[in-house]
Amino acid sequence: MSFRDIERSFFDLYWHLDPVAATQAGVPGHDDRYGRYSSAALTPHLAALKSIASALEETAVETLEQEIDRTALLNEIRVMLRRFEKIRPQATNPEFWLSHLLGGLHHLLLSADRTPDEKALAAIGRLEDIPAFLDDLRATLEEPVRVFVETAARMTEGGRLLIKELSTALGSQAPLHANRLAMAADQAREALSNFDANLDRWLETGSEHFAIGEDSFNFLLHYQHALRDTAPELWRYGLRLKEEIEQDLVNLATRLDGGGRSGRSWPELVDKLRSDHPGPTELVDAYAKEMARARDFVAEKGLAPIPQAPLGVIPTPAFMRPVIPYAAYDSPGAYSRDRTGWFYVTVPDPRLPEEQQERILRDHCRHELAATALHEGYPGHHLQLVIAKEQASHVRKNLWTPLTVEGWALYCEDMMGEEGFYASDQEMFFQRVHLLWRAVRVLLDVGLHTRGMTREEAVDQMVKELHVERSNAEAEVRRYCAWPAYQLCYAVGRRELLRLRDDFREAKGKDFSLRAFHDAVLPYGGLPVTLIRWGLGLGE
Repeated sequence: MSFRDIERSFFDLYWHLDPVAATQAGVPGHDDRYGRYSSAALTPHLAALKSIASALEETAVETLEQEIDRTALLNEIRVMLRRFEKIRPQATNPEFWLSHLLGGLHHLLLSADRTPDEKALAAIGRLEDIPAFLDDLRATLEEPVRVFVETAARMTEGGRLLIKELSTALGSQAPLHANRLAMAADQAREALSNFDANLDRWLETGSEHFAIGEDSFNFLLHYQHALRDTAPELWRYGLRLKEEIEQDLVNLATRLDGGGRSGRSWPELVDKLRSDHPGPTELVDAYAKEMARARDFVAEKGLAPIPQAPLGVIPTPAFMRPVIPYAAYDSPGAYSRDRTGWFYVTVPDPRLPEEQQERILRDHCRHELAATALHEGYPGHHLQLVIAKEQASHVRKNLWTPLTVEGWALYCEDMMGEEGFYASDQEMFFQRVHLLWRAVRVLLDVGLHTRGMTREEAVDQMVKELHVERSNAEAEVRRYCAWPAYQLCYAVGRRELLRLRDDFREAKGKDFSLRAFHDAVLPYGGLPVTLIRWGLGLGE
């Protein structure tokens, strides 16, 4: 078999294992069912993955580009096996299951590749499968971890709302299926309501064993992110970066505050500036304008190609608000005919007290919008991921590490500042505030999973050093517990890309340009920076 034959075999297996990922990618044939993650269901899939890995190791490849893709695919399989056999979220984390359940409905509802009848029939299949899916969840979740249960408990209300919205929307678009849709939706909502009792019980009995340990953490660093660093080395890097950025903030705050005459510290200046924010009715439009400004800046400066793929900026749908407190980006599927990406902005619920709405709006300070817009849109996530999905390689269309994806977006925050994008010193100041957040994430990620840091210690550190509200810090830390070796990727990925740019500049000499560097990197999509470096012939 050729490498490309084995690549196709892997993705055929992957879509079968995760039909929700298939729907999201725009792959037909899987929309009416959910995956299964019990031991009995996983065993044949994991055996098949091992067989594909053996075939990959033995097959000949024709080019360096194929060798890079093969290495990325082998590493992906190793991480999948480690995840299901050793880390085992299917046995400890109900949010793992609920994200699959709700994602299956969300991506189906958004799909522009299916006719209304096709979407309705697929939705019926998934809705009718929900009671059995939740039965499998109950039977498989042998070691519930309390922090993961807390997250899951925040998802079920939004899930019931999503089921209702899906049934109403698709019932009106495909009236022939409306009655069956409504019946399936009622049964699914009831099953999800009954499931709350399990969550209540697991909240009382769940363990605190969320940490994956240094061995598994270093495994992810090596195989998911292709990093040579180990957890202790990244801990030291996080400390150095945090110290460097804190000094930057002191200096910037002194300059912004009239030479420090008022005596304000940088956190006090952040607090003062955050009172300047758009109102609830202006919020979505304010982000849309900044997205357009960033896109136009990239185009005018010729910093990167602008893909023919619109980016919509819309209020976060009601069912997603419990898990998207601020904003989020959703990329188009790798095989979807519709190339639209979506940026969701969570507008405060008008029913909330004014004081609470004001607290939410402060996190959308006008001076922060520029960095967020370029990070999520141009030249950040939207530009990078759409270009990745235009590649012929299925590996590059679909596989990615947050080291490169989050690292690229954070690198872009620096690069756009170097090129003069930020309209004021206040915008530059908040870009550094964001970078401090990413430095602290390195410490919390490594600390929680390898150094015995407790959740309470992590929350206290965020409140003390980043000056975020405790409830927001608690939500952040819940996510850090569930996704080991993810949060460090922002700052470490930025570091790796800046190093790669330095080496590319040295290799090109007088022929170096930013556009040439970006044109060289972007076709690799979200593959690890080490593999991009290999492809560019820049060694270690």
